[in-house]
Amino acid sequence: MTAEQLIAYDPYDHAIQDDPFPVYAWLRANAPLYRNEEHGFWALSRHADVLAALRDENTYSNQMGVSIDPIAWGPQARYAMSFIAMDPPDQTRLRTLVSRGFTPRRVQAMEPRIRELAREYLDEIVERGSFDFVDDFAGKLPMDVISELLGVPKADRPELRRLADLLIDRPLGTRDVPQAGIDAALSLMRYFGEMIAERRRQPHDDLVSALVEADVDGERLADQEIVGFALLMIVAGNETTTKLLSNSVYWAARNPDQLALIFADLARVPGWVNETLRYDTSTHMLARYLMRDVELHGAVAPAGAQLLLLLGSANRDAEVFPDADRYDIERDTSQLISFGGGRHYCLGANLARLESDIALTELMSRVRDIAVDDSGGIERVRSVNVRGFAHLPVQVTPR
Repeated sequence: MTAEQLIAYDPYDHAIQDDPFPVYAWLRANAPLYRNEEHGFWALSRHADVLAALRDENTYSNQMGVSIDPIAWGPQARYAMSFIAMDPPDQTRLRTLVSRGFTPRRVQAMEPRIRELAREYLDEIVERGSFDFVDDFAGKLPMDVISELLGVPKADRPELRRLADLLIDRPLGTRDVPQAGIDAALSLMRYFGEMIAERRRQPHDDLVSALVEADVDGERLADQEIVGFALLMIVAGNETTTKLLSNSVYWAARNPDQLALIFADLARVPGWVNETLRYDTSTHMLARYLMRDVELHGAVAPAGAQLLLLLGSANRDAEVFPDADRYDIERDTSQLISFGGGRHYCLGANLARLESDIALTELMSRVRDIAVDDSGGIERVRSVNVRGFAHLPVQVTPR
């Protein structure tokens, strides 16, 4: 009997999306270089292997994109995924140009506005005693932050969030981007194409205007490149932080001992965020294209194959994180790889952490208790690689 016959790992399977961790544990123990014959991909699940792959772009290439959706996999991936679907030198050039918007100084300068936005939303909802954490807070704040960075007007943000949600949604039985997702991507591309044209006529004080005007040693960005980057920010920058916030609240509420530690000292919030990133990160897997044969653990994945790096599994590897299935906000999380590694380390990692630290500190300073409402309404996102909640009803006791 083959490893695949014993356990089948399929990221499109809603049952696995609901709880992938037992499958991850089996893969790490029994098939650390796993082959899914039916769907034609390979997967790495151990921390050491995933980390080494993230750092070796000469073997594990991004040139075909990072998603296994058939329509998104291929040399055209760069048009929707920007520099995360490129290898050097194209990746280096584009990342250098856009990274000006994410310098530590610029990110830190956003702190007062992020805090102001968080307080505005929380002032509206905490006194109710119950609300949908995603709809009323976690889904709004990251979209506002990314939108203000890019220059998206407030009136347009709910529609852009709706389109971003459609782009990652995979209904039961689908194994690709559904038509609604394709239409959403095209709408977002049109939106940002029109914004770029307007910024060329009349620049604003925003990142899109800065990218239109960016020049490094005579290198300028084409409109298509700016559109791809804006799309990446609206989808990846927004969705992942939304899921990080809701996952943090969910797992703290499910672990009362850890929740009590947070209430006892709000200085523990950064540790809470990091442990959530480790325990149940927003992005559970990334795809790579193999530039050469990879031989590991008695198996060979051939050049030209599609291989998945299972970040969600690597972060639960007990070889690196003792008692890895325990949620512990005081553990050492320095080896987590939720933001990737190497040249493709997440450009927005510092911003995501800053948003989360501010949002959760402001929330917990306003309440004496928080609980997930299990009476109905909890709904997970159905995505091939993003894990989190579409709806998370909670009950709070205001201070």
